[in-house]
Amino acid sequence: MKQESMKVLFFIRKSKLLKNGEAPISLRVTVNGQQDEIRIQRSVPIKLWNNTKGRSKGKDRASVELNCYIESLTVRLYQIHKELLCQEALVIPKHLLVKLFSKEERRIVLGTMKKYMDDWTALIGKEYQKSTLSRYGNCYELLEIVIHEFYRKEYISFNELKGEFIDAFEMHLRIVRKLSQNTLTKYMSCFRKIIGIARDNGWLTFDPLVGKRKRLFRKEETCPTFLTLEELQRIISKDFSTTRLEHVKDFFLLCCLTGMSYIDVSTLLPIHLYRDNKGQLWIHKSRVKITAAKETCTSNVPLLAPAVAILDKYRGWNPDNPDGPCLPVPSNQKMNEYLKEIATLCRINKRLTVHVARHTFGTTVTLANNVSLQNVSKMLGHSSTRMTQHYARVLDKNIMEDMQGVAKLIFK
Repeated sequence: MKQESMKVLFFIRKSKLLKNGEAPISLRVTVNGQQDEIRIQRSVPIKLWNNTKGRSKGKDRASVELNCYIESLTVRLYQIHKELLCQEALVIPKHLLVKLFSKEERRIVLGTMKKYMDDWTALIGKEYQKSTLSRYGNCYELLEIVIHEFYRKEYISFNELKGEFIDAFEMHLRIVRKLSQNTLTKYMSCFRKIIGIARDNGWLTFDPLVGKRKRLFRKEETCPTFLTLEELQRIISKDFSTTRLEHVKDFFLLCCLTGMSYIDVSTLLPIHLYRDNKGQLWIHKSRVKITAAKETCTSNVPLLAPAVAILDKYRGWNPDNPDGPCLPVPSNQKMNEYLKEIATLCRINKRLTVHVARHTFGTTVTLANNVSLQNVSKMLGHSSTRMTQHYARVLDKNIMEDMQGVAKLIFK
């Protein structure tokens, strides 16, 4: 079969400028004297266009991204051309352009994200947590809004992604949604995962995040909320008239005294409890936490007397399932809702959540009582002491604030 030669040309029409003053870029394909052309939905300032090379001669980020996109179209065109020749199919410019820009060839951003989210749902509890998938769902909804605002259409392909869109998405998260830097980073990480999948599969040949990673994925150190010893004692000594508040109090205190998270206490079973040679009761349990590296972290915690008393209190609470959870388990949402009531009744002016209990164990219960950083790290199930050092820095800051308060009283 005769080898059809193909020529690819990218050009601009100076006579048909857009409202922003830029010239739209068109693609012309010629095969054996036959030609067809199409706009590629990109534009460029006239002064930056190099007619000879069919590329932008600018050095700015927008020019680099534009040239990467043009190069990706060129590479894909030659791939399609080669495939059609191998299939001995009719090779004409129109067929090449239709195949290049058809929905089959262009992977749609939102459609791809939805497909992978559906696939990951089956892996909840194995490789993904339910909360992680919920975050991806929120990210999807926000992307849907910003894509419509930025592109004025419902769907875009990966090759239509621009650095300017990433900036617009960031501004929406910061200004419209008023997200903190750390929350913004979590949503951007979801989007980065999808972009990475697209690049790995060849659906995206350039990186729209180039030059933006340092800003978008910068984590700010936060100051976790924890209870002081006096606040913790207030909750311990408080008697509640309702069963629901009493259950929540005991659940919360067990978290405070063991450093375990909500999900870890919820899944605490009698088989996770054991006594050592001296009769000391311990919890030995793998943490229910899925990490990017699929790490397994184990909590190994000797139980203090108040924690043992809580477990004894609920021993046999569910005769129908004696090997089931050691405590009644309220939903996480209800738990935090009832903790607000407990904070009010105990005159604690802090937003109580289950995670505050874990922070309290890492600071007030352990480090403040001279338990070594290494041992605290093991009990919390941290994979390294680097994570635990955060609690030590928080304590140092708290001590400094207390001492500054003393200084004001003495030297006022």
